[in-house]
Amino acid sequence: MPSGSAAANARTDLIERLRAALADQPTLREVSMFGGRAFMVNDKMVACVRKQGDLLVRVAADRHEELLRESGATWAEMKPDRRMAAGWLSITATTLTDDDALSFWLTAALTHNRTVTE
Repeated sequence: MPSGSAAANARTDLIERLRAALADQPTLREVSMFGGRAFMVNDKMVACVRKQGDLLVRVAADRHEELLRESGATWAEMKPDRRMAAGWLSITATTLTDDDALSFWLTAALTHNRTVTE
């Protein structure tokens, strides 16, 4: 991730892309969470642009290992050496430069979101 204002611009751009991609969700809201801007659908977090510029996504725990094999995906951490539960993934900003990559992760997160809110 670039430093200074370039990093802030990249985060802002990713937030705007998420807003546009999720605009058709009936219960979308944004909140400050995990040191960044989280997007909630049906009162459950779908994705969060973190201050480091990575994207935190909530996916089905039973798909965790499968999705970890995707480019740029790592097991999300609360802080160094403290992993979050299965189903929480961190996606590097450098792998989210095109809309197809962002759509892939949002689809996985929204699919999980629908199963936990029905």
